[in-house]
Formats: sequence, structure tokens, C-alpha cells
Amino acid sequence: HEFFALFVPSVVNWIVTAVILSLAVSNDHPAPVKDKAKLQYGAWVVVGLFLFTIALAVTSHNVFHLPPVLGMMTGLGVLKLYGYYLNLRDKRLEKRGSKVAGPMGMEATHEGGHYDIYNNLRRAEWDTLMFFYGVILCVGGLGAFGYLAVGSQMTYTDLGPTTANIIVGFASAIVDNIPVMFAVLGMEPAMDHGQWLLVTLTAGVGGSMLSIGSAAGVAVMGQARGIYTFFSHLRWSWAVVLGYFASIWVHFLINGDKFTGVVGP
Repeated sequence: HEFFALFVPSVVNWIVTAVILSLAVSNDHPAPVKDKAKLQYGAWVVVGLFLFTIALAVTSHNVFHLPPVLGMMTGLGVLKLYGYYLNLRDKRLEKRGSKVAGPMGMEATHEGGHYDIYNNLRRAEWDTLMFFYGVILCVGGLGAFGYLAVGSQMTYTDLGPTTANIIVGFASAIVDNIPVMFAVLGMEPAMDHGQWLLVTLTAGVGGSMLSIGSAAGVAVMGQARGIYTFFSHLRWSWAVVLGYFASIWVHFLINGDKFTGVVGP
């Protein structure tokens, strides 16, 4: 619940950038899409499993004090089991060539082939996953060789936690917020509660300054090749920077009582 202290600053970050970008959006309306989307058999079950996984990850951490990864992996395991059931069902339909009633009264028709959840995993951006793995591995290596301690001394001690946490936001735009936050946690800087909230804010929203600063941006570049590119995003990075500093100002404005100057975990 403590993260709700960052809700208003995050909304300000979005509003400032969105208002600026809206001025460049054309008033033309695209042709309406008349195609009707059809839910496949088990679609609502997958949606429910997604919500179940998120709830399980949060509950396992807050209630049972277990690592959130256990809840995420448990949900993934249940999804795999359901995917295996869909695979067997499609194979039966392939043999029978018939219709069966789906959930919520829907009709599901087998149209050839069978469902395989691993095909969906093969479509993932493996280059992106390997990038994250490599960066986190490098951060771990830097910590083992003592470079994180040197970096902590140069930033959080010499420059101060506020300046260092703002720089973290710019670093997350270049490297991605996950490995940057991993590095900050490895440094273990002595900061009060307000500063920890600040670095959470800057690392979270700072990655939007560049298209490579977030997993979402990298994924969109892969899906919308030639339409959404690094340089097309770079043209509007200044608007994101304005929203970034506006959110930091609002955080100091409404969460000033959390900057006690007393260091915490």
C-alpha cells in the first residue's frame, strides 16, 4: 500500500507528457473496424489465471512473506497445465472433427491443428530476454568486483541521494529500469523512506525517455517495425523529460513528510 504514495506523481508524469503529445496528434479519424472479434475456447479462463497469478504473487509476499517469484511461477505452472488440457482437447476435436460447447455458452470449432502454448513462447522476443539476463549478470559481476561500492560512493555519498536518484532515472532509460534498480539494491545506499520512494519513481518512469528503456518499448519496436523506432521516439523524449521532472517535483510536494533525513532499510 505504500506505493500509492507515488500514484499522484506518476499520474502527473503521464498527464504532462500526454498533453504535449496530444498537440501533435491529427484530428483525422481512421476508418472504423467492422471485423468482429471472436473469443477462442478458454479465453476467459486464461484471463482469470492472469488475475489469479498477480493476486497470488502479491499475497505470497505480503501475507506469507515468500518471494513474489513463487507466486508468479505457480501461476505460470497452472497456465501450463491448462494449456496442456487445451492441447489434448484440440487433438480430440481433430480426430472427431466436431463442435463442442465452450464456456459462457460460446461455440468453439476446431479449425485444424492443435493448441500448443509453447508456440506462443517461441514468439517471444528472446533477444530481449537475453539482454535482460546479460545486463543483470553484468551487474552481479560489477558487484562482485567492488565497482558497485565505488559507484555508490561517487553518487549517493558525494552527490547526495536526491541527485543520485534522479540520475538513476536517466540511467534506466539507457540500460532499463530492472537492472538499474538491481544495481541500486546491490549498492545498499543509506536513505530515508522518501528517497527510496523517489528512486522507485525515477527508475520506474525514467525508462520512458528512450524506447530501449523499458521492456514495453523494446517489444513494440519488435512488433511495429519501421513504424515505431528508436529515433521516432527520440523526437519526443524532451516531452517525457518534462513529465519526469514534474513528477519528481510533485513527489517532493506531497510526500515531503517522508524525507526525514533518517536512513532506513
